[in-house]
Amino acid sequence: MRTRGRGRRLRILGAVALCAALLLAVGLVSGVFAKPKDDAPTVLASYMDALNDGDIDEAAELTSYPNAARDAMAQAFDALSPESVEFEVNQIINLDVDSGMFNGVATWNLGPDRSWTYNVDGWVRHLSVGWRVSWNPGTFMPGIGNGRTVRLDRTDAAPPTVFDIAGKPMMTEQTINAVRLDPTLTRDPIASSIALAKAIEPVAPLITAEELQQELAASNGERITAVNLRDGDYAVLEDDLRAVPGVVVESNPRLITIDRRVYGPVVDAMRSVWQANRDETQGWAINSVDPNGQVTRLTGHQGPPGPDIRSTIEPRMQMAAADAAVSVGTPSAIVVMQPSTGAILAAAQNNQASEVGPIAFTGTYPAGSTLDLVRTAAQAQGVDVEQAAKQLGIGLQYKIPNLEQETVSFAGDGPNLMRGTTDRDDDAEVSPFGMALVAASIARGAPTVPIIAAGQPATTDEELVQLPAVVTDQLRGIMRATVHGGPASLLAGWGDLIGATGNHGDDQWFYGSKGDLAFAVYVEDADGSDLAVKVTDRLFKALAKPSE
Repeated sequence: MRTRGRGRRLRILGAVALCAALLLAVGLVSGVFAKPKDDAPTVLASYMDALNDGDIDEAAELTSYPNAARDAMAQAFDALSPESVEFEVNQIINLDVDSGMFNGVATWNLGPDRSWTYNVDGWVRHLSVGWRVSWNPGTFMPGIGNGRTVRLDRTDAAPPTVFDIAGKPMMTEQTINAVRLDPTLTRDPIASSIALAKAIEPVAPLITAEELQQELAASNGERITAVNLRDGDYAVLEDDLRAVPGVVVESNPRLITIDRRVYGPVVDAMRSVWQANRDETQGWAINSVDPNGQVTRLTGHQGPPGPDIRSTIEPRMQMAAADAAVSVGTPSAIVVMQPSTGAILAAAQNNQASEVGPIAFTGTYPAGSTLDLVRTAAQAQGVDVEQAAKQLGIGLQYKIPNLEQETVSFAGDGPNLMRGTTDRDDDAEVSPFGMALVAASIARGAPTVPIIAAGQPATTDEELVQLPAVVTDQLRGIMRATVHGGPASLLAGWGDLIGATGNHGDDQWFYGSKGDLAFAVYVEDADGSDLAVKVTDRLFKALAKPSE
Protein backbone atom coordinates (compact mmCIF):
# COMPACT_ATOMS: atom_id res chain seq x y z
CA MET A 1 0.00 0.00 0.00
CA ARG A 2 2.80 2.42 0.85
CA THR A 3 4.58 1.62 -2.42
CA ARG A 4 1.45 2.22 -4.46
CA GLY A 5 0.81 5.55 -2.61
CA ARG A 6 4.32 6.79 -3.17
CA GLY A 7 4.10 6.03 -6.88
CA ARG A 8 0.83 7.82 -7.11
CA ARG A 9 2.33 10.92 -5.50
CA LEU A 10 5.22 10.82 -7.96
CA ARG A 11 2.82 10.59 -10.88
CA ILE A 12 0.81 13.58 -9.59
CA LEU A 13 3.94 15.65 -9.01
CA GLY A 14 5.15 14.76 -12.49
CA ALA A 15 1.86 15.89 -14.00
CA VAL A 16 2.02 19.18 -12.12
CA ALA A 17 5.58 19.76 -13.31
CA LEU A 18 4.57 18.97 -16.87
CA CYS A 19 1.65 21.44 -16.71
CA ALA A 20 3.91 24.09 -15.27
CA ALA A 21 6.41 23.51 -18.03
CA LEU A 22 3.69 23.72 -20.66
CA LEU A 23 2.30 26.95 -19.17
CA LEU A 24 5.79 28.44 -19.11
CA ALA A 25 6.31 27.45 -22.72
CA VAL A 26 2.96 28.95 -23.74
CA GLY A 27 3.82 32.14 -21.85
CA LEU A 28 7.15 32.38 -23.60
CA VAL A 29 5.54 31.86 -26.99
CA SER A 30 2.79 34.37 -26.22
CA GLY A 31 5.41 36.89 -25.19
CA VAL A 32 7.20 36.44 -28.47
CA PHE A 33 4.01 36.95 -30.51
CA ALA A 34 2.87 39.95 -28.35
CA LYS A 35 6.10 41.84 -28.94
CA PRO A 36 5.63 44.51 -31.68
CA LYS A 37 7.33 43.64 -34.90
CA ASP A 38 10.39 45.76 -35.58
CA ASP A 39 10.83 45.87 -39.31
CA ALA A 40 10.76 48.57 -41.95
CA PRO A 41 7.19 48.03 -43.26
CA THR A 42 5.67 47.90 -39.76
CA VAL A 43 7.43 51.03 -38.51
CA LEU A 44 6.67 52.95 -41.67
CA ALA A 45 2.99 51.96 -41.48
CA SER A 46 2.85 53.00 -37.82
CA TYR A 47 4.48 56.33 -38.66
CA MET A 48 1.89 57.12 -41.31
CA ASP A 49 -1.02 55.88 -39.20
CA ALA A 50 0.08 58.23 -36.42
CA LEU A 51 0.13 61.17 -38.84
CA ASN A 52 -3.32 60.23 -40.12
CA ASP A 53 -4.58 60.22 -36.52
CA GLY A 54 -2.95 63.58 -35.82
CA ASP A 55 -0.75 61.94 -33.17
CA ILE A 56 2.32 64.09 -33.64
CA ASP A 57 4.19 62.72 -30.63
CA GLU A 58 3.83 59.12 -31.81
CA ALA A 59 4.84 59.98 -35.38
CA ALA A 60 7.87 61.96 -34.22
CA GLU A 61 9.07 59.12 -31.95
CA LEU A 62 9.17 56.83 -34.97
CA THR A 63 11.73 59.09 -36.70
CA SER A 64 15.46 59.32 -36.29
CA TYR A 65 15.23 62.87 -34.89
CA PRO A 66 12.07 63.12 -32.73
CA ASN A 67 12.54 66.68 -31.43
CA ALA A 68 13.04 68.25 -34.84
CA ALA A 69 10.24 66.15 -36.35
CA ARG A 70 7.84 67.08 -33.56
CA ASP A 71 8.47 70.82 -34.00
CA ALA A 72 8.00 70.70 -37.78
CA MET A 73 4.86 68.56 -37.59
CA ALA A 74 3.30 70.71 -34.87
CA GLN A 75 3.93 73.88 -36.86
CA ALA A 76 2.34 72.43 -39.99
CA PHE A 77 -0.72 71.00 -38.23
CA ASP A 78 -1.28 74.26 -36.31
CA ALA A 79 -0.88 76.42 -39.42
CA LEU A 80 -3.09 74.36 -41.72
CA SER A 81 -5.69 73.08 -39.21
CA PRO A 82 -6.67 70.19 -41.47
CA GLU A 83 -10.00 68.45 -41.24
CA SER A 84 -8.14 65.26 -42.04
CA VAL A 85 -4.83 64.01 -43.45
CA GLU A 86 -4.03 60.80 -45.28
CA PHE A 87 -0.49 59.45 -45.69
CA GLU A 88 -0.18 56.24 -47.72
CA VAL A 89 2.80 54.07 -48.68
CA ASN A 90 3.06 53.09 -52.31
CA GLN A 91 6.29 51.11 -52.32
CA ILE A 92 9.19 50.04 -50.08
CA ILE A 93 12.53 49.02 -51.58
CA ASN A 94 14.96 47.09 -49.37
CA LEU A 95 18.53 48.17 -50.07
CA ASP A 96 20.23 45.99 -47.46
CA VAL A 97 19.50 44.51 -44.07
CA ASP A 98 19.74 47.92 -42.36
CA SER A 99 18.15 50.35 -44.80
CA GLY A 100 15.46 50.86 -47.37
CA MET A 101 13.70 53.59 -49.27
CA PHE A 102 10.03 54.27 -49.83
CA ASN A 103 7.63 56.47 -51.67
CA GLY A 104 4.04 57.39 -50.99
CA VAL A 105 1.46 60.12 -51.20
CA ALA A 106 0.01 62.58 -48.68
CA THR A 107 -3.31 64.44 -48.90
CA TRP A 108 -4.33 67.28 -46.61
CA ASN A 109 -8.06 68.02 -46.53
CA LEU A 110 -8.51 71.67 -45.48
CA GLY A 111 -12.24 71.94 -46.05
CA PRO A 112 -14.63 72.12 -49.02
CA ASP A 113 -12.74 72.37 -52.31
CA ARG A 114 -9.44 72.70 -50.47
CA SER A 115 -7.07 69.76 -50.61
CA TRP A 116 -3.35 69.41 -51.13
CA THR A 117 -1.81 66.19 -52.44
CA TYR A 118 1.94 65.65 -52.83
CA ASN A 119 4.42 62.79 -53.16
CA VAL A 120 6.42 61.60 -50.19
CA ASP A 121 9.88 60.04 -50.61
CA GLY A 122 12.19 58.95 -47.83
CA TRP A 123 14.39 56.38 -46.12
CA VAL A 124 14.00 53.90 -43.31
CA ARG A 125 17.06 52.68 -41.38
CA HIS A 126 17.81 50.20 -38.65
CA LEU A 127 19.32 52.10 -35.74
CA SER A 128 20.38 51.00 -32.26
CA VAL A 129 16.80 51.63 -31.06
CA GLY A 130 15.28 49.71 -33.95
CA TRP A 131 13.87 50.66 -37.33
CA ARG A 132 13.10 54.36 -37.76
CA VAL A 133 12.01 56.72 -40.53
CA SER A 134 15.03 58.87 -41.35
CA TRP A 135 13.97 62.40 -40.50
CA ASN A 136 14.13 64.80 -43.37
CA PRO A 137 11.57 67.67 -43.50
CA GLY A 138 10.80 66.79 -47.11
CA THR A 139 9.80 63.30 -46.01
CA PHE A 140 6.92 64.92 -44.18
CA MET A 141 6.11 67.97 -46.31
CA PRO A 142 7.74 69.97 -49.10
CA GLY A 143 8.76 73.56 -48.50
CA ILE A 144 9.79 73.22 -44.83
CA GLY A 145 13.13 72.82 -43.08
CA ASN A 146 16.15 75.12 -42.68
CA GLY A 147 14.01 77.63 -40.86
CA ARG A 148 11.18 77.56 -43.38
CA THR A 149 7.62 77.21 -42.16
CA VAL A 150 4.31 76.61 -43.87
CA ARG A 151 1.34 78.98 -43.84
CA LEU A 152 -2.27 78.94 -45.07
CA ASP A 153 -3.18 82.28 -46.65
CA ARG A 154 -6.34 83.74 -48.11
CA THR A 155 -6.08 85.03 -51.67
CA ASP A 156 -8.34 87.55 -53.37
CA ALA A 157 -8.74 88.68 -56.93
CA ALA A 158 -9.16 92.34 -57.89
CA PRO A 159 -11.67 93.94 -55.51
CA PRO A 160 -15.12 94.93 -56.75
CA THR A 161 -16.28 98.54 -56.96
CA VAL A 162 -19.38 99.75 -55.12
CA PHE A 163 -21.60 101.96 -57.28
CA ASP A 164 -24.33 104.33 -56.14
CA ILE A 165 -27.96 104.01 -57.17
CA ALA A 166 -27.27 105.94 -60.39
CA GLY A 167 -24.44 103.59 -61.39
CA LYS A 168 -21.56 105.95 -60.58
CA PRO A 169 -18.51 104.66 -58.65
CA MET A 170 -18.98 105.42 -54.96
CA MET A 171 -16.59 103.19 -53.00
CA THR A 172 -13.28 101.59 -53.95
CA GLU A 173 -10.50 99.82 -52.13
CA GLN A 174 -7.72 102.30 -51.42
CA THR A 175 -4.65 102.44 -49.24
CA ILE A 176 -5.22 103.95 -45.81
CA ASN A 177 -2.19 105.13 -43.85
CA ALA A 178 -2.63 104.78 -40.10
CA VAL A 179 -0.43 107.38 -38.40
CA ARG A 180 0.49 106.02 -34.98
CA LEU A 181 2.60 107.37 -32.11
CA ASP A 182 4.75 104.82 -30.26
CA PRO A 183 5.93 106.14 -26.87
CA THR A 184 8.72 103.54 -26.74
CA LEU A 185 10.33 105.03 -29.86
CA THR A 186 10.71 108.60 -28.58
CA ARG A 187 12.58 110.09 -25.67
CA ASP A 188 9.99 112.81 -25.20
CA PRO A 189 6.41 111.64 -25.89
CA ILE A 190 4.97 115.03 -24.97
CA ALA A 191 7.16 116.86 -27.48
CA SER A 192 6.32 114.23 -30.10
CA SER A 193 2.59 114.61 -29.49
CA ILE A 194 2.86 118.39 -29.92
CA ALA A 195 4.83 117.98 -33.16
CA LEU A 196 2.44 115.32 -34.46
CA ALA A 197 -0.67 117.43 -33.78
CA LYS A 198 0.94 120.30 -35.67
CA ALA A 199 1.90 118.08 -38.60
CA ILE A 200 -1.63 116.71 -39.09
CA GLU A 201 -3.40 120.02 -38.43
CA PRO A 202 -4.02 120.75 -42.15
CA VAL A 203 -6.23 117.65 -42.48
CA ALA A 204 -7.25 116.97 -38.87
CA PRO A 205 -7.47 120.30 -37.02
CA LEU A 206 -9.64 118.87 -34.25
CA ILE A 207 -6.96 116.42 -33.06
CA THR A 208 -4.96 118.27 -30.43
CA ALA A 209 -1.73 117.52 -28.63
CA GLU A 210 -3.68 117.35 -25.35
CA GLU A 211 -5.94 114.61 -26.73
CA LEU A 212 -2.94 112.62 -27.98
CA GLN A 213 -1.28 112.94 -24.57
CA GLN A 214 -4.44 111.71 -22.84
CA GLU A 215 -4.56 108.69 -25.13
CA LEU A 216 -0.89 107.96 -24.47
CA ALA A 217 -1.46 108.13 -20.72
CA ALA A 218 -4.25 105.57 -21.02
CA SER A 219 -2.45 103.26 -23.45
CA ASN A 220 -0.08 101.59 -20.93
CA GLY A 221 2.89 102.18 -23.18
CA GLU A 222 1.19 100.89 -26.34
CA ARG A 223 1.18 102.89 -29.55
CA ILE A 224 -1.89 104.98 -30.31
CA THR A 225 -3.52 105.93 -33.61
CA ALA A 226 -3.58 109.65 -34.25
CA VAL A 227 -5.28 109.71 -37.64
CA ASN A 228 -6.00 107.60 -40.73
CA LEU A 229 -4.96 109.29 -43.97
CA ARG A 230 -5.77 108.64 -47.60
CA ASP A 231 -2.81 108.43 -49.92
CA GLY A 232 -3.30 111.95 -51.24
CA ASP A 233 -3.26 113.54 -47.79
CA TYR A 234 -0.41 111.34 -46.64
CA ALA A 235 1.74 112.28 -49.62
CA VAL A 236 1.46 115.95 -48.63
CA LEU A 237 2.27 115.34 -44.95
CA GLU A 238 4.72 112.44 -45.22
CA ASP A 239 7.96 114.39 -44.73
CA ASP A 240 6.63 116.27 -41.70
CA LEU A 241 5.27 113.08 -40.16
CA ARG A 242 8.47 111.10 -40.57
CA ALA A 243 10.38 113.90 -38.89
CA VAL A 244 8.45 113.36 -35.63
CA PRO A 245 10.20 110.91 -33.27
CA GLY A 246 8.00 107.96 -32.40
CA VAL A 247 5.69 108.23 -35.41
CA VAL A 248 5.00 104.93 -37.16
CA VAL A 249 2.92 104.68 -40.33
CA GLU A 250 1.11 101.44 -41.17
CA SER A 251 -0.48 101.20 -44.63
CA ASN A 252 -3.33 98.80 -45.40
CA PRO A 253 -6.04 98.52 -48.07
CA ARG A 254 -9.56 99.50 -47.08
CA LEU A 255 -12.88 100.10 -48.79
CA ILE A 256 -13.65 103.83 -48.59
CA THR A 257 -15.91 106.31 -50.31
CA ILE A 258 -14.47 108.26 -53.22
CA ASP A 259 -16.11 111.39 -51.79
CA ARG A 260 -15.23 111.58 -48.10
CA ARG A 261 -18.42 113.59 -47.45
CA VAL A 262 -20.46 110.46 -48.09
CA TYR A 263 -20.56 108.56 -44.79
CA GLY A 264 -23.05 107.03 -42.41
CA PRO A 265 -24.43 103.70 -41.15
CA VAL A 266 -25.78 102.65 -44.56
CA VAL A 267 -22.31 103.29 -46.03
CA ASP A 268 -20.87 101.09 -43.30
CA ALA A 269 -23.40 98.41 -44.25
CA MET A 270 -22.09 98.49 -47.82
CA ARG A 271 -18.69 97.51 -46.45
CA SER A 272 -20.33 94.38 -45.10
CA VAL A 273 -21.94 93.72 -48.50
CA TRP A 274 -18.56 94.21 -50.17
CA GLN A 275 -16.81 91.93 -47.70
CA ALA A 276 -19.42 89.21 -48.22
CA ASN A 277 -18.74 89.51 -51.95
CA ARG A 278 -15.02 89.02 -51.30
CA ASP A 279 -15.61 86.09 -48.97
CA GLU A 280 -17.74 84.27 -51.54
CA THR A 281 -15.01 84.50 -54.18
CA GLN A 282 -11.91 84.15 -52.03
CA GLY A 283 -9.14 81.76 -52.94
CA TRP A 284 -6.48 80.09 -50.82
CA ALA A 285 -2.79 79.30 -50.89
CA ILE A 286 -0.37 77.23 -48.86
CA ASN A 287 2.90 79.13 -48.76
CA SER A 288 6.39 78.34 -47.57
CA VAL A 289 7.99 81.23 -45.69
CA ASP A 290 11.74 81.42 -45.12
CA PRO A 291 13.41 83.20 -42.16
CA ASN A 292 13.78 86.37 -44.28
CA GLY A 293 10.09 86.49 -45.04
CA GLN A 294 10.44 85.25 -48.60
CA VAL A 295 7.20 83.52 -49.63
CA THR A 296 7.02 80.57 -52.01
CA ARG A 297 3.64 79.25 -53.05
CA LEU A 298 3.27 75.49 -52.69
CA THR A 299 -0.34 75.06 -53.80
CA GLY A 300 -3.70 76.79 -53.81
CA HIS A 301 -6.48 78.22 -55.91
CA GLN A 302 -7.11 81.83 -56.86
CA GLY A 303 -10.77 82.77 -56.64
CA PRO A 304 -12.40 84.72 -59.49
CA PRO A 305 -13.11 88.45 -59.18
CA GLY A 306 -16.42 89.13 -57.51
CA PRO A 307 -19.08 91.12 -59.39
CA ASP A 308 -19.28 94.86 -58.82
CA ILE A 309 -21.96 95.99 -56.38
CA ARG A 310 -24.82 98.37 -57.13
CA SER A 311 -25.93 100.02 -53.90
CA THR A 312 -29.15 101.93 -53.30
CA ILE A 313 -27.35 104.93 -51.81
CA GLU A 314 -27.99 108.33 -53.41
CA PRO A 315 -24.89 110.40 -52.47
CA ARG A 316 -26.58 113.81 -52.57
CA MET A 317 -29.36 112.52 -50.36
CA GLN A 318 -26.82 110.94 -48.03
CA MET A 319 -24.90 114.20 -47.67
CA ALA A 320 -28.13 116.16 -47.14
CA ALA A 321 -29.22 113.73 -44.43
CA ALA A 322 -25.82 114.00 -42.73
CA ASP A 323 -26.00 117.80 -42.86
CA ALA A 324 -29.42 117.76 -41.20
CA ALA A 325 -28.49 115.16 -38.57
CA VAL A 326 -25.42 117.07 -37.36
CA SER A 327 -27.41 120.28 -36.95
CA VAL A 328 -28.54 119.28 -33.44
CA GLY A 329 -26.49 118.65 -30.33
CA THR A 330 -28.26 115.52 -29.07
CA PRO A 331 -28.41 112.08 -30.71
CA SER A 332 -30.21 112.34 -34.04
CA ALA A 333 -30.82 109.94 -36.92
CA ILE A 334 -32.42 110.13 -40.36
CA VAL A 335 -33.44 107.36 -42.78
CA VAL A 336 -34.66 108.07 -46.33
CA MET A 337 -36.25 105.45 -48.60
CA GLN A 338 -37.82 105.10 -52.02
CA PRO A 339 -41.35 103.68 -51.49
CA SER A 340 -41.71 102.33 -55.01
CA THR A 341 -38.62 100.10 -54.79
CA GLY A 342 -37.78 99.84 -51.10
CA ALA A 343 -34.32 101.29 -51.82
CA ILE A 344 -32.68 102.80 -48.76
CA LEU A 345 -31.34 106.01 -50.25
CA ALA A 346 -29.67 107.43 -47.15
CA ALA A 347 -29.16 106.82 -43.45
CA ALA A 348 -27.31 109.38 -41.35
CA GLN A 349 -26.72 110.19 -37.72
CA ASN A 350 -24.61 112.65 -35.75
CA ASN A 351 -21.56 111.93 -33.59
CA GLN A 352 -23.62 111.84 -30.41
CA ALA A 353 -25.70 109.03 -31.91
CA SER A 354 -22.69 107.19 -33.32
CA GLU A 355 -21.18 107.00 -29.85
CA VAL A 356 -24.12 104.71 -29.00
CA GLY A 357 -24.03 102.70 -32.26
CA PRO A 358 -25.82 102.57 -35.63
CA ILE A 359 -29.08 103.76 -34.05
CA ALA A 360 -30.60 104.66 -37.43
CA PHE A 361 -31.16 100.92 -37.95
CA THR A 362 -30.80 99.23 -34.57
CA GLY A 363 -31.80 101.87 -32.04
CA THR A 364 -35.33 101.38 -30.69
CA TYR A 365 -36.97 104.02 -28.53
CA PRO A 366 -40.31 104.39 -26.74
CA ALA A 367 -42.84 105.28 -29.40
CA GLY A 368 -45.37 107.32 -27.47
CA SER A 369 -47.56 109.22 -29.94
CA THR A 370 -45.28 108.23 -32.85
CA LEU A 371 -47.44 105.15 -33.47
CA ASP A 372 -50.73 107.09 -33.53
CA LEU A 373 -51.18 106.46 -37.25
CA VAL A 374 -50.72 102.74 -36.65
CA ARG A 375 -53.34 102.85 -33.90
CA THR A 376 -55.67 104.74 -36.21
CA ALA A 377 -55.25 102.05 -38.86
CA ALA A 378 -55.95 99.38 -36.26
CA GLN A 379 -59.14 101.06 -35.05
CA ALA A 380 -60.39 101.65 -38.58
CA GLN A 381 -60.20 97.92 -39.31
CA GLY A 382 -61.02 96.52 -35.89
CA VAL A 383 -57.68 94.71 -35.65
CA ASP A 384 -54.91 94.80 -33.10
CA VAL A 385 -52.03 97.24 -33.25
CA GLU A 386 -49.42 94.65 -34.14
CA GLN A 387 -51.43 93.48 -37.16
CA ALA A 388 -51.81 97.05 -38.37
CA ALA A 389 -48.10 97.61 -37.81
CA LYS A 390 -47.30 94.72 -40.15
CA GLN A 391 -49.63 96.18 -42.77
CA LEU A 392 -47.49 99.31 -42.50
CA GLY A 393 -44.19 97.48 -42.95
CA ILE A 394 -42.93 97.03 -39.39
CA GLY A 395 -42.75 93.96 -37.20
CA LEU A 396 -42.32 91.75 -40.28
CA GLN A 397 -38.99 90.29 -39.09
CA TYR A 398 -37.19 91.35 -42.25
CA LYS A 399 -33.82 89.82 -42.94
CA ILE A 400 -31.68 92.18 -45.00
CA PRO A 401 -28.38 90.67 -46.20
CA ASN A 402 -25.45 92.26 -44.32
CA LEU A 403 -27.59 94.79 -42.47
CA GLU A 404 -28.51 94.37 -38.82
CA GLN A 405 -31.77 96.17 -38.14
CA GLU A 406 -34.89 96.25 -36.02
CA THR A 407 -38.16 98.01 -36.74
CA VAL A 408 -40.47 97.73 -33.73
CA SER A 409 -40.96 95.78 -30.54
CA PHE A 410 -44.19 95.26 -28.63
CA ALA A 411 -43.65 94.10 -25.07
CA GLY A 412 -47.28 94.22 -23.98
CA ASP A 413 -49.80 91.43 -23.59
CA GLY A 414 -49.20 89.81 -26.95
CA PRO A 415 -50.91 90.14 -30.30
CA ASN A 416 -54.43 90.85 -29.07
CA LEU A 417 -53.74 94.47 -28.21
CA MET A 418 -56.70 96.69 -29.08
CA ARG A 419 -55.38 100.16 -28.44
CA GLY A 420 -56.83 103.39 -29.79
CA THR A 421 -55.18 106.63 -30.84
CA THR A 422 -55.30 108.02 -27.32
CA ASP A 423 -54.14 104.85 -25.59
CA ARG A 424 -50.36 105.25 -25.27
CA ASP A 425 -48.66 101.84 -25.20
CA ASP A 426 -45.35 103.10 -23.84
CA ASP A 427 -43.90 99.60 -23.90
CA ALA A 428 -43.80 99.78 -27.73
CA GLU A 429 -40.46 100.87 -29.16
CA VAL A 430 -39.60 101.88 -32.71
CA SER A 431 -36.45 102.63 -34.70
CA PRO A 432 -35.81 105.41 -37.22
CA PHE A 433 -35.63 102.72 -39.90
CA GLY A 434 -38.95 101.31 -38.75
CA MET A 435 -40.71 104.67 -38.97
CA ALA A 436 -39.23 105.26 -42.43
CA LEU A 437 -40.83 101.95 -43.42
CA VAL A 438 -44.17 103.14 -42.05
CA ALA A 439 -43.90 106.33 -44.10
CA ALA A 440 -42.90 104.37 -47.20
CA SER A 441 -45.74 101.88 -46.80
CA ILE A 442 -48.33 104.64 -46.46
CA ALA A 443 -46.93 106.36 -49.55
CA ARG A 444 -46.87 103.10 -51.53
CA GLY A 445 -50.16 101.75 -50.26
CA ALA A 446 -48.59 98.43 -49.31
CA PRO A 447 -45.71 97.17 -47.13
CA THR A 448 -42.39 98.25 -48.59
CA VAL A 449 -39.67 95.58 -48.89
CA PRO A 450 -36.32 97.25 -48.06
CA ILE A 451 -33.10 96.74 -49.99
CA ILE A 452 -29.57 98.19 -49.82
CA ALA A 453 -27.87 96.36 -52.72
CA ALA A 454 -29.19 95.30 -56.11
CA GLY A 455 -30.26 91.68 -56.19
CA GLN A 456 -30.30 91.36 -52.38
CA PRO A 457 -33.79 92.36 -51.18
CA ALA A 458 -35.02 91.71 -47.68
CA THR A 459 -36.83 88.46 -46.99
CA THR A 460 -39.44 87.54 -44.43
CA ASP A 461 -41.55 84.55 -43.50
CA GLU A 462 -44.46 86.87 -42.72
CA GLU A 463 -47.32 87.40 -45.15
CA LEU A 464 -47.36 90.90 -46.62
CA VAL A 465 -50.89 92.28 -46.29
CA GLN A 466 -51.69 95.82 -47.34
CA LEU A 467 -54.12 98.24 -45.74
CA PRO A 468 -57.50 98.78 -47.33
CA ALA A 469 -57.25 101.75 -49.70
CA VAL A 470 -59.78 103.71 -47.67
CA VAL A 471 -57.61 103.40 -44.55
CA THR A 472 -54.48 104.40 -46.46
CA ASP A 473 -56.29 107.50 -47.75
CA GLN A 474 -57.39 108.30 -44.19
CA LEU A 475 -53.79 108.19 -42.95
CA ARG A 476 -52.57 110.34 -45.84
CA GLY A 477 -55.28 112.88 -45.04
CA ILE A 478 -54.12 113.09 -41.42
CA MET A 479 -50.51 113.55 -42.56
CA ARG A 480 -51.51 116.23 -45.06
CA ALA A 481 -53.39 118.15 -42.37
CA THR A 482 -50.38 117.91 -40.04
CA VAL A 483 -48.24 119.79 -42.58
CA HIS A 484 -50.87 122.16 -43.97
CA GLY A 485 -52.24 123.97 -40.94
CA GLY A 486 -51.03 121.56 -38.27
CA PRO A 487 -47.94 121.33 -35.99
CA ALA A 488 -45.62 120.78 -38.99
CA SER A 489 -46.78 123.84 -40.96
CA LEU A 490 -43.12 124.92 -41.27
CA LEU A 491 -42.91 122.31 -44.03
CA ALA A 492 -45.96 123.46 -45.99
CA GLY A 493 -43.76 125.12 -48.59
CA TRP A 494 -42.30 121.79 -49.72
CA GLY A 495 -45.11 121.00 -52.16
CA ASP A 496 -46.58 117.55 -51.77
CA LEU A 497 -44.74 116.77 -48.54
CA ILE A 498 -46.96 115.13 -45.93
CA GLY A 499 -46.04 113.74 -42.54
CA ALA A 500 -46.76 113.05 -38.90
CA THR A 501 -45.21 114.21 -35.66
CA GLY A 502 -44.62 112.05 -32.63
CA ASN A 503 -42.98 112.22 -29.26
CA HIS A 504 -42.23 110.41 -26.06
CA GLY A 505 -41.21 112.82 -23.36
CA ASP A 506 -38.56 115.08 -24.91
CA ASP A 507 -37.76 112.64 -27.72
CA GLN A 508 -39.23 113.83 -31.02
CA TRP A 509 -40.12 112.23 -34.35
CA PHE A 510 -41.24 113.39 -37.74
CA TYR A 511 -41.88 110.95 -40.56
CA GLY A 512 -43.54 111.36 -43.91
CA SER A 513 -43.17 111.36 -47.67
CA LYS A 514 -42.68 113.64 -50.63
CA GLY A 515 -43.17 112.20 -54.08
CA ASP A 516 -41.22 108.93 -54.26
CA LEU A 517 -39.32 109.73 -51.06
CA ALA A 518 -40.20 108.51 -47.58
CA PHE A 519 -38.26 109.45 -44.49
CA ALA A 520 -38.09 109.44 -40.71
CA VAL A 521 -36.29 111.90 -38.43
CA TYR A 522 -35.52 111.16 -34.78
CA VAL A 523 -34.11 113.64 -32.24
CA GLU A 524 -33.40 112.53 -28.70
CA ASP A 525 -33.95 114.93 -25.79
CA ALA A 526 -34.95 117.69 -28.20
CA ASP A 527 -34.58 121.33 -27.24
CA GLY A 528 -37.90 122.83 -28.35
CA SER A 529 -41.25 121.40 -29.37
CA ASP A 530 -40.66 121.24 -33.12
CA LEU A 531 -36.97 120.37 -33.49
CA ALA A 532 -37.63 117.20 -35.52
CA VAL A 533 -39.70 119.29 -37.94
CA LYS A 534 -36.88 121.83 -38.21
CA VAL A 535 -34.37 119.05 -38.92
CA THR A 536 -36.68 117.80 -41.67
CA ASP A 537 -36.80 121.31 -43.15
CA ARG A 538 -33.01 121.43 -43.11
CA LEU A 539 -32.89 118.04 -44.86
CA PHE A 540 -34.90 119.29 -47.83
CA LYS A 541 -33.08 122.63 -47.92
CA ALA A 542 -29.77 120.78 -48.17
CA LEU A 543 -31.18 118.53 -50.86
CA ALA A 544 -32.44 121.56 -52.84
CA LYS A 545 -28.97 123.11 -53.05
CA PRO A 546 -27.30 122.84 -56.46
CA SER A 547 -24.93 119.87 -56.64
CA GLU A 548 -21.26 120.76 -56.56
